[in-house]
Amino acid sequence: MLTPVRLPLSGSVAVAAAGGVLSRLAFPGQGWWPLAVLGVALWVVAASGRSLRGGALVGLTYGVSFLVPLLHWSGVYVGTFPWMALSLLESAYFALLGATLPLVLRLRAGVAAVAVAALWVGQEALRDRTPYGGFPWGRLAFSQSDSPFGALAALGGAPLVTFGVALAGSLVGVAALRLRATTTAVAAVLAAGLVTGAGLLVPLPTSGTPLRVAGIQGSVPQAGLSFNAERRAVLDNHARLTQRLAADVAAGRAPAPQVVLWPENASDLDPYRQDDARQVIDTAVRAIGVPTLVGAVLLRDDGRLTNASIAWDPATGPGARYAKRHPVPFGEYIPDRAFFRRISSQVDLVTRDFAPGSAVGRVDLGPARLGVAICFEVAYDDLVRDTVRAGADLLVVQTNNATFGYTDEAVQQLAMSRLRAIEHGRAVAHVSTVGVSALIAPDGRVLSSTALFTPEVLQATLPLRAGLTLSDRLGAWPEAALTLLGLVLLAVSARAGRRLRRARLAPDPAASVGPLTTTEAR
Repeated sequence: MLTPVRLPLSGSVAVAAAGGVLSRLAFPGQGWWPLAVLGVALWVVAASGRSLRGGALVGLTYGVSFLVPLLHWSGVYVGTFPWMALSLLESAYFALLGATLPLVLRLRAGVAAVAVAALWVGQEALRDRTPYGGFPWGRLAFSQSDSPFGALAALGGAPLVTFGVALAGSLVGVAALRLRATTTAVAAVLAAGLVTGAGLLVPLPTSGTPLRVAGIQGSVPQAGLSFNAERRAVLDNHARLTQRLAADVAAGRAPAPQVVLWPENASDLDPYRQDDARQVIDTAVRAIGVPTLVGAVLLRDDGRLTNASIAWDPATGPGARYAKRHPVPFGEYIPDRAFFRRISSQVDLVTRDFAPGSAVGRVDLGPARLGVAICFEVAYDDLVRDTVRAGADLLVVQTNNATFGYTDEAVQQLAMSRLRAIEHGRAVAHVSTVGVSALIAPDGRVLSSTALFTPEVLQATLPLRAGLTLSDRLGAWPEAALTLLGLVLLAVSARAGRRLRRARLAPDPAASVGPLTTTEAR
């Protein structure tokens, strides 16, 4: 066990706050990905030598300074309270992580860095699943779609990317704490560099069976919560843009797509119950003449809603469909509505709850076998992985960002889709009602993209791919193994700490023995 370097508490809090701000700047829209490493390093320095409570305070400080600006989009139209409540709830997980860091930082330098990184993966695993199915926004991995770390997703998914970033940051932090031990500090910095560059050695595929894809970003009459009050206008926007594409194809101004993709909420009028909505969709799909994936809201017999993706054929109309498996709590349904109404009447802005689907999001659309994720589902590892394991050769993310205005939410979500492309070796069509939409190559490169709140058609030729990456084969095992490693190292450190404390408190045997006589001394 090493004697830790310890800043004054006020200094630790200030350093942790700076680390949180740097971590936020690593995410889109700034996107300065190396700052994620520096943010972790500053937290490590701030946590060193603190007590359990002090470590928790430092972790909470980091979490708040990171998440409050990162999640600003969540309060644009619903006010400060939901934004702050979400940020503080998620920051509590960083407080829990913070309480463990002072313990593991007593270990030897390299082992301490591994322990911090593994515990970080465990923190994200817990935060991704609790409460109400979790909220994975702000995972370190989602800041790294442009960095060498991103390629690690092909080997162990988003958890391995997070581990790599946290490990590099922890090594830099440990180097700062061991400056007096020059050899250790230099070795830690060199190791951080090697970890950062490791992803450059991972080959990423780019080829496959070519498919011409068109994404329709019809836009909405205005940003904000009232977008769905103009449901017919939104549907007409997407139909009109599709028909315009058909005219351009007929005139030779645009290449003919093989499939067309509409976003989430393209039709909030149920085409199974409202003939006029069905006719609008039918007319547009027949005009373009190719299978079209339509995002629609459907009304169930029990009064609840379904957020669905429908494969629409130009000849036979609606066919196979996928129902969103993970509706967003407090966005698409209100859990424990009576309880939360006592805290805020804004829960009743969600007037009808969405019901979850149960089937994996695998939908056939013409020559493509789509793996569909709707909106925030792209943030959940298992929901995307399931579609690939079920045979998807192209990933589609249908989303609606109208309720978040001109914030960074859209580009933060797009970064997730780019990481999923690398993770699964699949091209991704990320199609939004209002942007940012993009068509993404299997190595995460953006081939075509749009601006916010503009009606646009984006087209590209994307490769259909059938092979599984190592990440697909391993599934959740890397996350589980890294979490277990972190807990084991935490237990080892805690046990060693208890032994050290007992040794310090034990009476000195020499102190209880009187002076030795000359004979005894001999």
